[in-house]
Amino acid sequence: MSGATALPIAAARTVRRAAYALIKADRRAFAAVLGLNSAAAAAGLVAPWLLGRIIDTIRSDGTSGHALSEVNRFAALVVVFALVQMVFARYARYLAHRFGERTSARVRERYTERALSLPSAVVERAGTGDLTTRGTSDVTAVGATLRDAAPDVFVAAVQALFILAAVLVIDPLLGACGLVGLVGVFCATRWYLRRARAAYLAEGAANSALTEVLATTAAGARTVEALGLQEQRIAAAETAVERSRRTRERTLALRSVLFPALDVSYVVPVVAVLLLGGVLHQHGVVTLGAVVASAVYFQQLSQPLNAILFVVEQMQSSGAAFARVEGLGEVPVVEPGASTPPADDRIEIAGARYAYAGGRDVLHGVDLTVRPGERLAVVGPSGAGKSTLGRLLAGIDAPREGSVTVGGTPVAGLDPEQLRRQVVLVTQEHHVFLGTVRDNLVIAAPDADDDKLRAALAVVGAEWADDLDAELGGPGGQQLDGAQSQQLALARVVLADPHTLILDEATALLDPTTARHTERALAAVLEGRTVIAIAHRLHTAHDADRVAVMADGRIAELGTHDDLVAGGGAYAALWESWHGV
Repeated sequence: MSGATALPIAAARTVRRAAYALIKADRRAFAAVLGLNSAAAAAGLVAPWLLGRIIDTIRSDGTSGHALSEVNRFAALVVVFALVQMVFARYARYLAHRFGERTSARVRERYTERALSLPSAVVERAGTGDLTTRGTSDVTAVGATLRDAAPDVFVAAVQALFILAAVLVIDPLLGACGLVGLVGVFCATRWYLRRARAAYLAEGAANSALTEVLATTAAGARTVEALGLQEQRIAAAETAVERSRRTRERTLALRSVLFPALDVSYVVPVVAVLLLGGVLHQHGVVTLGAVVASAVYFQQLSQPLNAILFVVEQMQSSGAAFARVEGLGEVPVVEPGASTPPADDRIEIAGARYAYAGGRDVLHGVDLTVRPGERLAVVGPSGAGKSTLGRLLAGIDAPREGSVTVGGTPVAGLDPEQLRRQVVLVTQEHHVFLGTVRDNLVIAAPDADDDKLRAALAVVGAEWADDLDAELGGPGGQQLDGAQSQQLALARVVLADPHTLILDEATALLDPTTARHTERALAAVLEGRTVIAIAHRLHTAHDADRVAVMADGRIAELGTHDDLVAGGGAYAALWESWHGV
């Protein structure tokens, strides 16, 4: 796990396996790209060899008719092979882009599937900034690299090998001299690679932190303004920006050392070949054409080496991005069908203790049984542990000690599909998806017709949503207030029809009259289903079958409304205080 985020970072070996799997999924297109690029590279090697032949022909035969005829023939072949290289390279690039777009789509689809299957608790701890950065800039970097890097590296490597082989064939001594001159390239690259991965991972983490700060500030703009927190949020944003700037400067500093060092290293073998070739030519060991051809080949070698090293540099940033994208696959999730289906809808909480990361227990040995079809209200002062208990009941978190089961199966161990059918938690925080009213509702019931959609809206009192095709959100869509968003979310609950519904202040944004009407309508529609309502409004408790009163992370009282009022305990005091108001 990275120190900067709750989401894991995949190991280098995992990233390599994932890249190989993506290439294997479209191996025919990838092989075609490699074949065409290899053909283009081979065609590009002919020109320097022909240039050497031209020089040797002119030196040996002067300007005779036969020499001019040979030179013209060699020159024509240079043009022909240049055109062949251009055609091969053009179609190789075309296929590479098609391969890259398909691969990028696979990366995005897999990322989306993994993100949607993440446990809610993991998403909350990680924050939206990290998920957003991984799903946007990181995925884009991975797609671009897979489109260009693999073919470019392979082709450049083949071209470099061809060039070195050609020089060694022309003259082994010149070839060996040039290879010794390339030691600087190896040293500069090795120095860079030892430092680059950590630097790019730090840059990615800093970008995620910056996105998180900006996203949370924008989402809570009204709260920031109401509480006068502008200076604190600005300071937090400036700190995040400064950290991002420092990490970017670090990667830039690495590149500013690498590329000048490479530029110098490319010149060394050319100079070495010319100097040694000049001496050998004076002694009649090699021809002038061989020296020129070898120097041109080593000059050409800078192009494939540059391509390789550019991609190597690019792969440090994209490799770090890929490690962050693939990191989602290392988050433990319950696979569909992996859990035992609950025997019934009976909920049992036995000795449940829970503490948030780094904190003390907020639940202390809670014991509670919720019967199938029961309406249970959970009340108590703020900080008593009501919402935490709701999260355990919904399977978002698992107890540190004890158990929370439904039908004998741990709720947190249910696979995602089973959990969605079994338990639904509705809180004050609701999301309106970009699209129509219908789009927002069919998420919960894909097969529901318009009559069912309208019936669900009517249950929650959403008369404003009479047009199912009305666009919500976006520049031209209807902007919903908090109460309307809450009604839309409750309509989705009606359509989902879960076995157990947990309402955590789910009607808090509605006015008291509408809230009570909505809760009673929900109870009527969900007749026979288990409803657990966590509320401050005690009319919810009045309408419930039983009331659980929480205090200091424990169940202080449990019974019917009438029994608890008659008992004169904590609930009676709450009821008297609330009812008196």
